[in-house]
Amino acid sequence: MRQQCIFACVENFKRVLAAPGSSCLRDPRERKGIVVEEFSPHAILPPVEDDELQRVFRWLQNKDLASLLTVAVDDAVKYVLDGSRTGRFDLNSDEVDSDERSAVGTNLQYRIINALDLLKERPLDTVIDGVPVELKATVRNNWMIPTEGQCEVCLLSEVDTKNMRHRALLMRTHRAWLNKPNKDKKRTIGAGAIRTYSLTVLDWTPLPPEPLKLLTSDQLAIVFAPRVGQTERLTSLFGFLPDIVFPRSSIETVCSGKKDPIRRARQAKPKVLDRHGFIVLCGAWREDLETAAERGYDISNNAWISLSPEKFKTSFPSEFLF
Repeated sequence: MRQQCIFACVENFKRVLAAPGSSCLRDPRERKGIVVEEFSPHAILPPVEDDELQRVFRWLQNKDLASLLTVAVDDAVKYVLDGSRTGRFDLNSDEVDSDERSAVGTNLQYRIINALDLLKERPLDTVIDGVPVELKATVRNNWMIPTEGQCEVCLLSEVDTKNMRHRALLMRTHRAWLNKPNKDKKRTIGAGAIRTYSLTVLDWTPLPPEPLKLLTSDQLAIVFAPRVGQTERLTSLFGFLPDIVFPRSSIETVCSGKKDPIRRARQAKPKVLDRHGFIVLCGAWREDLETAAERGYDISNNAWISLSPEKFKTSFPSEFLF
C-alpha cells in the first residue's frame, strides 16, 4: 500500500510538472561521457502558444502530405524488404527480423527530407521555416527521443505495418513529458502527453496494398516454387489473382534474383490467356493503360493486371495478346 501511495504521488508530481506554465529542464548534452553543454530551465507552453511549433505546423499543412509521405513510407518499407533480391513482401513475416523493421524508421527519416524538399541541416535533422526540427519515425507505437531532440520540435512518423497505414504528428517533446532513459539516454514519450500535446499533421492514411498478400499459402507455394521459371511463376500469379493491380515491385519480387522480369511477364501473357482465359495488361503501353482505365483500373507507373472476361463487353482484342 505504501509503495502504491508513493507511486501515485510521483505520478501526480509528473503531471504537475508536465502542465503548460510549469518549468522544464532538459538533460545536459554529453559527449563521450563528458558534459559539453548544460541547459537552463524553460517554461512549457501549450501548443497553441508555441510560435515555433505553429510555424512548422502551418508549413506542413501547405504540403500534400498524404501523397508525399505515403510514397516515402512505401519506398522505405520496400527498400528494407528488398523484394527483387529476397522475394520478401511482408514486413511482419518471420523472415524479417526486428532490426530490419527498425531500419524502416531510420530509412524513412531521409526519405521524408527528400519528399518535403528539405535539407539535412544542423543542429537537428532539418530546418523548417527557420525552426530546427528533429525527425523521428517508428514501426512501433512510440518514438525514441535522443538528448538533442528533447524539448525541441519533432516531426513524428508512425508506420502501422499490421494494418498497412501511417500517420504523422508534430510535437515539442519536453523533457517533462518523456519517460525514463534507456542505456543510450534516449527517452520515449509519455502516452498521455502524445494524446494531449501533439498536433496531427496527417491522420491515419492507408499504404498502397501489396497484392501478393492475397495469395493463400498453397498459392504462395506455387508462385514461389523453387526451380520454376519466371514465366511459369507469373502465369500462376496472374491466374490466381485476376482483376488485381500488381505494381512493378510485385512482379520483381516474384522473379527475385532473376534478370529481366518484365520480359518474362510479357511472355506470360499468351499462357495466361490460354490457361485461365484472362488478358494481361501493362501500364507501360498506352493502349493497355487506356483499356484498364476504361474498366476502372489504374495501372500507371508500369503496373500490371490480368482482366477476367467479365470485365470486357466483347471478346478480347487481339492486339492485347502479345
